[in-house]
Amino acid sequence: MINPTSIQNILTLRYDPTQYPLLPKLTNVDYTSNEKPSSEKVESLLLKAVNDQTDNKSPEKISIALSGGVDSTLILKLIHQLFPKTEINAISIRFSESVDETKSAAVIADKFNANHHIVHLENYLNELPKAISIVGMPFWDLHWYHVAKKAQTISRYLASGDGGDEIFGGYTFRYKKFLSLTTENSTPQDKVMVYLKCHERDWVPDQEKIFTNKIHFNWEDIYRLLIPYFDNKLSRLDQVLLADYNGKLLYNFSIINTSINRFFNIKSVTPLLSQEIIQYVTKISNQFKYDTKNDVGKLLLRELTKKYNLDSVLTTEKLGFNVNTINLWKNYGQRLCKYYLLDSRIIKDGWINFEWINHHINEKDLNVWYVNKFLGLLSFEIWYRLFVTKEIDSNTKLE
Repeated sequence: MINPTSIQNILTLRYDPTQYPLLPKLTNVDYTSNEKPSSEKVESLLLKAVNDQTDNKSPEKISIALSGGVDSTLILKLIHQLFPKTEINAISIRFSESVDETKSAAVIADKFNANHHIVHLENYLNELPKAISIVGMPFWDLHWYHVAKKAQTISRYLASGDGGDEIFGGYTFRYKKFLSLTTENSTPQDKVMVYLKCHERDWVPDQEKIFTNKIHFNWEDIYRLLIPYFDNKLSRLDQVLLADYNGKLLYNFSIINTSINRFFNIKSVTPLLSQEIIQYVTKISNQFKYDTKNDVGKLLLRELTKKYNLDSVLTTEKLGFNVNTINLWKNYGQRLCKYYLLDSRIIKDGWINFEWINHHINEKDLNVWYVNKFLGLLSFEIWYRLFVTKEIDSNTKLE
């Protein structure tokens, strides 16, 4: 049975808070302490988490998703420090016609004597049916499927720097924009609306026209989900940190990555998401997470990378596995969306408005917001054909 609220949430926020989270949900109370930070304490907790999550023993082999950013580089360093005899295999993704982060990742892997595996994805959407069949939800941004698929051929453990952005303050572009567009006198709803503007790639200006009456889309429903994070006495930055944690991290990334790892019989190693780290770091003043003057985040983690002399191989820019969706659209996405959405089951069965799709699908130089929305609708259609009409199976390829 389809939950209209879930579809509305996923296609507007890219997460669905009606799901049961695997991590603890946080409230404003969890951010109210100004505990003095200690990078040594963070280091100790991270080493403990790595040890605990690898069953308190040195594994023969361990894989790590390596983007070349602060989070994954630091976790790689800690694994190498804790298990000097373990064979480490770093996995990076090279997306076709996107920023190539594998070159910097290769330098970092070599620094720690890790084998470096590059997964090259020409058509990122090719195995979308398989990935969706695993997670059971209509998401399109499922790059973790490709990481885990490679990792399961190498080792039982797959480590990552998941949670670094949300816990330690890595979304600097969002903080800067939010703080510039709000004041301490902004109402909770004003802040919610600005917060959504900071996630403008998740929705489109004519969002309400995508859905039919079967969904009953209403922006007020979306606002009500976010209001609790901004209707409190926290600082504006802490409010954003609270909303970010309780958003995609809680109801997208952690659930999706865990589901995929379980499918491939891989044990997750996510030290930055250990309960002790979450409890300790959320209570630290945000001035030790984000430097507003220099627009630099993850200050506590950067203290550790400086201690380990990793600054020369790192950048202050945010890194991660990111596909260039405009190029993906031009090379594969538009053609696939035309094939699946112009003869769409989600339209025929009354969920999505054909007029919206027909109006935008042939636009020249389509805005990235609309590209992302079309990819979201494509994932909904694939999910629908997998689980509702059951006319395709998980081995179907989108070519």
